[in-house]
Amino acid sequence: MWSSSQASTRGVVEMGRVEAGPSHFPKRPAPRNPARINLSRTHAVKPCAAGERSGISVKCNLGWSLQPSPDLRQHFRGYSSASEAVLTSQSDFRKLFVGNEKIGVLLLNLGGPETLDDVQPFLFNLFADPDIIRLPRLFRFLQKPLAQFISVVRAPKSKEGYASIGGGSPLRQITDAQGEALREALCEKDVPAKVYVGMRYWHPFTEEAIEQIKRDGITKLVVLPLYPQFSISTSGSSLRLLESIFREDEYLVNMQHTVIPSWYQREGYIKAMATLIENELTKFPEPQKVMIFFSAHGVPLAYVEEAGDPYKAEMEECIDLIMEELEKRGITNPCTLAYQSRVGPVEWLKPYTDETIVELGQKGVKSLLAVPISFVSEHIETLEEIDVEYKELALESGIKNWGRVPALGCEPTFISDLADAVIESLPYVGAMAVSNLEARQSLVPLGSVEELLAAYDSKRDELPPPVIVWEWGWTKSAETWNGRAAMLAVLVLLVLEVTTGEGFLHQWGILPLFR
Repeated sequence: MWSSSQASTRGVVEMGRVEAGPSHFPKRPAPRNPARINLSRTHAVKPCAAGERSGISVKCNLGWSLQPSPDLRQHFRGYSSASEAVLTSQSDFRKLFVGNEKIGVLLLNLGGPETLDDVQPFLFNLFADPDIIRLPRLFRFLQKPLAQFISVVRAPKSKEGYASIGGGSPLRQITDAQGEALREALCEKDVPAKVYVGMRYWHPFTEEAIEQIKRDGITKLVVLPLYPQFSISTSGSSLRLLESIFREDEYLVNMQHTVIPSWYQREGYIKAMATLIENELTKFPEPQKVMIFFSAHGVPLAYVEEAGDPYKAEMEECIDLIMEELEKRGITNPCTLAYQSRVGPVEWLKPYTDETIVELGQKGVKSLLAVPISFVSEHIETLEEIDVEYKELALESGIKNWGRVPALGCEPTFISDLADAVIESLPYVGAMAVSNLEARQSLVPLGSVEELLAAYDSKRDELPPPVIVWEWGWTKSAETWNGRAAMLAVLVLLVLEVTTGEGFLHQWGILPLFR
């Protein structure tokens, strides 16, 4: 779960230094149709050639003991991607299991406060993560005091946002439902597996899920981040936590596992998104005149340009694939992409959602369908930021008709496709899956936690500052330096408070927790 006005962010608040990520990720392959989508900073409106949640009632034998496996390659047919790899029959898949192997699936997500009382400790966990706020080495001892200070200051505003959507984030409830639906879908495909949910910043924490995995005796684990597109600030952060847990536990070191780092290319996901968009378009008085407005969560620009984060490239290809699917259905609406939820003084991916909405209104767009493309669950960014803030901004900007595509949730096609992804990526077929993915030129192929982290840790260089020289006036440079000066003042204040034990933070009862 990310947020902007509520201060929950996937990105990094830069404080002097940012460590680079995957500088050598393969470049994104050329789009199938470069003219289809306009992603320029001018946000020009350019036509694009584009085209319920239900319960699953199944019976599944959860016994783990299955028949040994012979050579299995004969059971596969070659396709252009892992998402298209299939088995010739369901009975063939049972032969993949060996002895008493126990299969587990770990769903990773950010987490969110379930009550208003949870908001401040949730924010503390968020900002205490060095991948969210990176302090210079000299000041790293202030990580927790700074996180406490920021969480206390921002909690009142965040509580207002969560109060407006019912008093807490629905993320855990939805993710639990997705996990159960996935388990049932796997059972329906004759793959008995247990599904676990691990949140990064709130209950159930990833550590709690891992402990349950150990208690259940899981021997083969598929790690599935619930982020369609890979980013070093989301999936990467969770993988780093898993790495630290795995490194310290002999049981986990010996457990076979595979990570599905991104799955935005999968046919089921693309079809499910296209169906949701198609359904919402029918609710407009003139569906063919509706602008399809993809809104993705942003990341700091330096992550993409300097650290090699594949997030932007994967996002653009994902939209290209969705618009291709819509085109097959005879839907040729114009579309555009923008990035929401930016925070802090550094530059984030552009164009920005709020600025783009205003520009679209000025260009005469009257009907807008918002598509939260990087979210598979409803949470603060969809229910408050998009449904309230951006809708209000759109109406003020002259847009008359507003709609929003719901998050995927437990949409049957989506869940079934996730089950297929799990089946295809099980550790003992990992080599075949990687080969097929490479044929599709996947930016981040399947691999283990260690392999993926090694990919974007190979060159952890220090990034150049976003602004090198001072520029007078109301400029980006001035804004950046003002932000640095403010952060330096906060650090000085914290140092004085911690060293002297006196000050208004102690008087307010914020810092005594760290004595």
